[in-house]
Amino acid sequence: MRLHLVTIGKPKLAYAQAGWADYLARLQRLHTVRISQLADKYANDATKLREVTANTYTVVLEIEGIMLGSHDLAAFLQKREIEAREVSFIIGGPDGLPKATRDTADYQWSLSRLTLPHDLAMVVTLEALFRASTINCNLPYHR
Repeated sequence: MRLHLVTIGKPKLAYAQAGWADYLARLQRLHTVRISQLADKYANDATKLREVTANTYTVVLEIEGIMLGSHDLAAFLQKREIEAREVSFIIGGPDGLPKATRDTADYQWSLSRLTLPHDLAMVVTLEALFRASTINCNLPYHR
């Protein structure tokens, strides 16, 4: 499966850099993963975000989106894999994503109703994708 992670900025805090690197390496063992880390100046640029995710199934991280448990996310990924389209997960900046980006996304996913620090949201997203992927591959990570 092809996954595309689009972020505004890179993890800045040491714990987030370590978590990002760790879970990205794990995820890359199971999928083809492409990363687009856009400069902060593109945080509110819906046109740039649309350009970067063209021809992909787009999932935006949105606090008001649909919350999925690990098994639900695994089923979601399986369905996307059957469709054979690259899936772009768009993680906005500290102020979220432009309304136009949220409104035109194929799916709005919420990690939690809690407001998470930007760096932590990036790590949690990778961990959640890795966990769901291990469920789909019948690996023992998810117990």
